[in-house]
Formats: sequence, C-alpha cells, structure tokens
Amino acid sequence: MTEAIIVAIISGACTLIGSCAGVIASSRLTQYRLAQLEKQVNRHNQVIERTFRLEGRMDEAEHDIRDLKAARKE
Repeated sequence: MTEAIIVAIISGACTLIGSCAGVIASSRLTQYRLAQLEKQVNRHNQVIERTFRLEGRMDEAEHDIRDLKAARKE
C-alpha cells in the first residue's frame, strides 16, 4: 500500500473514534441534564401540591372564622 492510503486509513480511523467519543460524551451530558430537570420538576410539583392543600385549609379556616363571627353577633 502506498503511504497516502495508509495515512487516509489512519486519519479515517481517528476521525471515527473522535466522533464516537463526542457522541457518547454528549449523550451522557444530555442524560445527566434530563435527570436534573426531572428532579426540579418533581420538586416543583410537590410545591404545587402543598400549595393546593394549604389553600384548601385556608378556605376552611376562613369559613370557621366567618361562622365564629356570626355566632358572636347572635
């Protein structure tokens, strides 16, 4: 084989290896970022659920206060 063919094969192999390494690294980073985003979404959903429960308890408390004020006037 001539030197040009050997150099082309070596260059192609190195390019292939580099490209594969880049794809793997990018994939790992994407998976990590998705996992972090899922954690943030779960925390956000927990806050929304807690807020919903607190709003319900607040409505009950306001209703009880109105009842107490009405009973006090009588």
